[in-house]
Amino acid sequence: MAITQTLTTSFKLQLLQAVHNFTTDTFKIAVYTSAATLGPDTTVYTSSNEVTSTGYTAGGQTLTGVIVSSANGVAFVTFNNVTWSNVTFTARGALIYNSSKGNKSVAVYNFGVDQTAGALNVFNIAMPADTANEALIRIS
Repeated sequence: MAITQTLTTSFKLQLLQAVHNFTTDTFKIAVYTSAATLGPDTTVYTSSNEVTSTGYTAGGQTLTGVIVSSANGVAFVTFNNVTWSNVTFTARGALIYNSSKGNKSVAVYNFGVDQTAGALNVFNIAMPADTANEALIRIS
């Protein structure tokens, strides 16, 4: 079992087919344990080995604050930080998916090590800067 950080292969194909629209579709982020198997071949959201906890709803959270930009030959998209409160779970990675389009996968992220809800049982995913070098999703 492994979580491989990547834009999913199906997402890359679907971009060329005009399936995803980051300005109108609803994108979500779900969080997974280290037992999850996620990677380039992940095609849709799955609940298999998704974290469970009071305060966490299966399917994760809707991503807000979507910013689509480009600079230096790179197109990129970023989102606001995501926070879950009153949770007690340990996670290794996350899946971004398009809930407007049949829960089609977009990207898999591996946190590198297990991350546990911190003080006051809060789990936060801090999104990177809205730049061509740091944005969460980049296409060059």
